[in-house]
Amino acid sequence: MPISLPRALNLPPTGWTLAGLLAFYVLAGLFGHDPWKSEDVIHLSVARDFLDPDQGSGLFLAGQPFFSGPLFYWSAAGTGRLLGHWLPLHDALRFASGLWMALTLIALYYAAREYHGKENAAAAPLLLAGSFGLIVCAHEAQPLLTLLAASSCQFLAVGLFPRKPRVAAFLLACALAIAGAGAGLVGLFLFGVSLLPALFYHRTRFLFPLCAGLAGGLFLLGLTALLLMQTAPIWFQAWVSHERARFPMRAYSGELLALLRMQPWFSWPLLPLSCWSLWQKRRQGQWRHPDVLFPLLAFLALLFGLPLVFHIEEHTAMLLLPPLALLATPGTLSLRRGAANAFDWFSGMAFSVFVLLLWIGWIAMVFGWPERLAERAVVLAPGFTGTFDPLFFTLALAVTTWWIWSLAGLPRSAYRCLTRWTTGLVIGWLLAVLLWLPWIDYGKSYRQLAHDLARQLPELRAQDCVAEMYLGFAQRASFSYFERLEFTPVDARGRTGCRWLLIQGGRAEPRLPEQRWQKIWEGSRPGDRRERFRLYELDGKLVLR
Repeated sequence: MPISLPRALNLPPTGWTLAGLLAFYVLAGLFGHDPWKSEDVIHLSVARDFLDPDQGSGLFLAGQPFFSGPLFYWSAAGTGRLLGHWLPLHDALRFASGLWMALTLIALYYAAREYHGKENAAAAPLLLAGSFGLIVCAHEAQPLLTLLAASSCQFLAVGLFPRKPRVAAFLLACALAIAGAGAGLVGLFLFGVSLLPALFYHRTRFLFPLCAGLAGGLFLLGLTALLLMQTAPIWFQAWVSHERARFPMRAYSGELLALLRMQPWFSWPLLPLSCWSLWQKRRQGQWRHPDVLFPLLAFLALLFGLPLVFHIEEHTAMLLLPPLALLATPGTLSLRRGAANAFDWFSGMAFSVFVLLLWIGWIAMVFGWPERLAERAVVLAPGFTGTFDPLFFTLALAVTTWWIWSLAGLPRSAYRCLTRWTTGLVIGWLLAVLLWLPWIDYGKSYRQLAHDLARQLPELRAQDCVAEMYLGFAQRASFSYFERLEFTPVDARGRTGCRWLLIQGGRAEPRLPEQRWQKIWEGSRPGDRRERFRLYELDGKLVLR
C-alpha cells in the first residue's frame, strides 16, 4: 500500500497557519547581523543618533542634518528603548521594520477580504511575501515601509466604505497620517494619486466619510507638524524645503524607463499573474468592477508618479507591490490546471535546487569540501573562516526537512502553487540566514574597517576634525555607527581646517586638494575591489586656513 504522508499545511492557509508562515517571513533576517551597507546602516545610524540626547532635536546622520519623514525613526526609537536591554541596539532598532511589515501584510489580508471574499483573502499577503523585489527591503531598516503600510491601509479603507463607512474613515485618516509623517510631502503626493480612483468612484455615495477621513488625517498631520515646530523648528523648515525641491525629478523619462525595466524581475510573480487576472476579468466583462479598477488605476498612478519624486531603486519600486498583489489575487486562484501545475512544479524544483546549493556551499565553507567551492568562498571573502554552530545547524536541518515533507504533503487546492512558491521563498531566505549569515555579515559590515580607521586617529580634541572627500552616505553612516566618527566636507576650493583627510575612491590614487598631505593609512572591506579608503594627515601637523 502507498504511504500517505500527513499534510504539511492545510490549504487554504488560515488562522495560525497563515500567521505563522508570514511571521517566519517577517522575522527571518531582522536579527543577528551588523548594520549592512547602503540603506540599512544609514537609517540605523539616524535612529541611533535620534536616541542620543546630545544630538539635539531633528534627524542627523554623522552630525549632518538628514531629511526624511520622522515616523519610522520614532518607531525605531521606541523598539530600541523597549528591546535594547535584551538585543544589540541595531537589532532592536531594526525590529521596527518588522512591525511595519506586519501591519502591511495584515492590512492587505483584510483588504483582500473586502475585495475578493474571505476564501481568497490569504492569497494577497502570500503574493506580497512571495515577490522577489520585497525580500531584502522588508528585512532592513527602511523608512518607506511606513508608506507601504499606508498603502495597504488605504486599500482596506476604500474596500470598507460600502460596509463600514465609519471604520473606513478612521483607517483612511490613519493611512494619510502615516504617509505624511513617514515620507513627508512625497508620501502625501503618492497617497493622493493612488486614492484618486476611489475619490471619483465614491464621490457621491460616501462623500461625508471620505471627507471625514481626509480631514482626520490632516488633523493628525497638523499635530505632528506642531510637535516638530516646537522641538526642531530649524530642522522642520529645512525638511519641508527639501521635500518641495523634489517636485519634479529632472530626469523623469530616464527614471520611468528604469522603473519599467525593473518590473519583470522585481514584481515576479505578481506582474504576470496580474496580467492574467485582467485578461480573465475582461473576458467576463468585470474589469470595471471596483475590485479590479481600484488596484489597477492605483498601480498605474504610482507607476507614473514614482519617477516624479524618487530616484528609482529597489526600495522605491516596492511601493508598486500592494496594488499588484490585490490585482493578482483572483487570477492566481483561477489559473488553468496546466498553468497551475507548471507553476507548482517550477516552484518546487527551483527552490529545491536553491536549498541544495545552499547546503553544498555551506559544507564547502565550513569543512573545506568540495575544495573548489571552498577556495571560491575564500576569494570572495578573504580572511573569513567558517564555523560550525550546532543550534543554527539543527534549525537549518529542521527547516530543510519540513521543505522536503511539503513537496509531497501539500493537498490539491487552488492555493497549492502559490503556497509552494511563497513557502519556498521563505525557506530559501531562512536557510540563507541560518547557514550563510556570518559569511554575508563579514562582507557587508564596515565594523572592522571602521575599527581600523579609528585606530589610526588619536583621541580627537575639540579643535581637531576629520575632513572627507567623496564619502557616501552609507560609508559615513557606518563610521559614525561603529566608531562615532564624524566628518567635515572640504569647501568648494578643496581647502579645510582639519588635521586629517579621508578620501573614498578606487584603486587609483586620488588627486589631493592640497600638496601638503601625507598618507598614513589605506584600507577596504574584505573582498571589495571597488572601494578603498585613504587617510591623510596634514604634513607637519599644520592646520590650513
